[in-house]
Amino acid sequence: MSVTKRNEADVGYVEIDNPPVNAIGQSVRQGLLEAVRWAEELHLTRVILSGKGRAFAAGADAREFDQAPLEPHLPDVLNAIDESFVPWIAAIDGVALGGGAEVAMACRMRIMSPGSQIGLPEVTLGVIPGAGGTQRLPRLVGLAKALDMISLGKPLTAAQALATKLTHTVEDHPLEEAYMVNTEELGCIVPTWELPAPEHDASLITQARATIAKKSPQQIAPVQAIDVIEAGLSIPFHEALPIERAAFLELKTGDQARALRHIFFAERAAKMPDSIKAETVELDHIAVVGGGTMGAGIAYALLNAGLRATILETDADGVARAKTNVEALISAGLKRGLITEERAQGHRDRFVASTDYAQAGDAMLAIEAAFESMDVKKDVFAKLVDALPKDAILASNTSYLDINELAATLSDPSRVVGLHFFAPAHIMKLLEIVRGAQTSDTALATGFALGKKLRKIPVLAGVCDGFIGNRILARYREAADTVFMDGSTPWEVDEAMEMFGYAMGPYEAQDLSGLDIAHANRRRQDATRDPNRRYIPIADRMVELGKLGRKTGAGWYRYPGGNGKVDDPIVADLAIEESHLAKRDRTDYKAEEIKERLLLAMINEAADILDEGIAQNARDIDLVTVFGYGFPRWRGGLMHYADTLGAQAMVTRLRELSQEDPVAWKVSPLLERCADSGTKLADARPRS
Repeated sequence: MSVTKRNEADVGYVEIDNPPVNAIGQSVRQGLLEAVRWAEELHLTRVILSGKGRAFAAGADAREFDQAPLEPHLPDVLNAIDESFVPWIAAIDGVALGGGAEVAMACRMRIMSPGSQIGLPEVTLGVIPGAGGTQRLPRLVGLAKALDMISLGKPLTAAQALATKLTHTVEDHPLEEAYMVNTEELGCIVPTWELPAPEHDASLITQARATIAKKSPQQIAPVQAIDVIEAGLSIPFHEALPIERAAFLELKTGDQARALRHIFFAERAAKMPDSIKAETVELDHIAVVGGGTMGAGIAYALLNAGLRATILETDADGVARAKTNVEALISAGLKRGLITEERAQGHRDRFVASTDYAQAGDAMLAIEAAFESMDVKKDVFAKLVDALPKDAILASNTSYLDINELAATLSDPSRVVGLHFFAPAHIMKLLEIVRGAQTSDTALATGFALGKKLRKIPVLAGVCDGFIGNRILARYREAADTVFMDGSTPWEVDEAMEMFGYAMGPYEAQDLSGLDIAHANRRRQDATRDPNRRYIPIADRMVELGKLGRKTGAGWYRYPGGNGKVDDPIVADLAIEESHLAKRDRTDYKAEEIKERLLLAMINEAADILDEGIAQNARDIDLVTVFGYGFPRWRGGLMHYADTLGAQAMVTRLRELSQEDPVAWKVSPLLERCADSGTKLADARPRS
């Protein structure tokens, strides 16, 4: 049974039991509706509603979104609860999200445990609350808070819910407290649907729209949510519900909702492959080699997960820098209220920085985050082999270098795995786990176990230059540079990609990371670069001029003080000059052409990555592009977006582009196979 019920001394206990998170599917809705009638037939004094396990109810069953709505519909169920003469109390222990929060708001009273959360995150799935949430929440917490919670989709802690009066009280044992509530007190609480709507406030509505335009540009659901909330302020409750329901039903079948559901399920499916059966090594103590920005970020992430972290450096200055960097992250966490002073002290107690590798002598995992040089990394691994147990796992955070070459320096190369974190390592959720030719299942299992402890999204990758993400990024930048040299400007390229949904375009992003980093990588590739592949020298000229990005005050843009950026005519002139030297005829690319070229370049490269087995499936590429490289989540990731274009259309266009450059625009064999067979990239697999 998805909903169980029992009667004890005229008190009804109704429990949602639909593991793992008590999603409100059809059987739960039916069970709740039957419980309403059951309680009324028995004339119970109250019904106490709870959820079994770790959740009260974590929302609607998103798997039903691709189907026609099934009766009973949640709005009807919640109206029955809200209007029942038997008052319901929501005893919330765990999360009450989406439909779960709507159920709780339909109850006469809400009691939360201290660690619980409540909220309406529907906009993160491309929809809005569809069972009265846009109408009940404003009546309970006021217009300003309701607009904020619904349009941004951020849940409240129990303490925050108490402060906003969304919950009546916070108690350690909500079930027991619900039983103890005075019957007269409970009877005096006005049902939610009978509460008056807040007054219309045009300034609050305008402010909410401005916030969404800044934080969620081009996303439909948050705008619709504000519209529906506003519409309900001036009409009766039951007249507003059909407006909400119509908007919800329209949104749930739209492209953005489908894309967001795809990423939602892809994120939850990101786990260790079933084929890996090995046990992991002990992860209590982890060594990190290098205390720069990346190493310190990794160490802080480990500390946040309750692990011991030892940063190993080359000299006293490096140790001092590592300590400063980690302490800065701890202080930032304190300032932002992310950690308490007690937790901060715990971080400090579990952290060591030293030049002595023996300090990490009992660590069963070491992650090198040293300078991106094969010789440096080989030297680090040699020291780790001497200092750590012989069966400890050695991981490299390299972004590009060959894991197999690094592993070959060890007597047991199976110990080596790639763990590619993304900067800032304590914030970015993606973790590429790179499998070398001889990487053991134990090493891979350890990488996935660490990712779980750090609450990262793990993606398995094979060995190639740049793995999954940086290989796609390299092609993205190459296509951008080609468009730039042949007829555009960095700001026109950036604007086109921002219009598509990126938070920033490729040139502003490179200014942020530093042009010298990409320059060093190009120099590493000089010896192996295909002589037939066109090379764009503008970025090299930029480095020669000292234009390295934000850190020097000028890169692709100029930064004349503060955080503002301005276009730099010198940069535009460089492209004209290099184009003239190469005897190229410049073209006036429109924004749509720029977007098309850059996206097709990435898709074509990603198809090769999948075809070669570097990525296991298209879903993993979607995760990498969304969580590591800023691809708009509401487009579902690179490969999901590609499937909306269709393989045949992409192949036709790529063949046209190959007429101008047969090397850079060589059509991926996987795309051609998909076009010939009518297969989606989502269903494609590496060639055997």
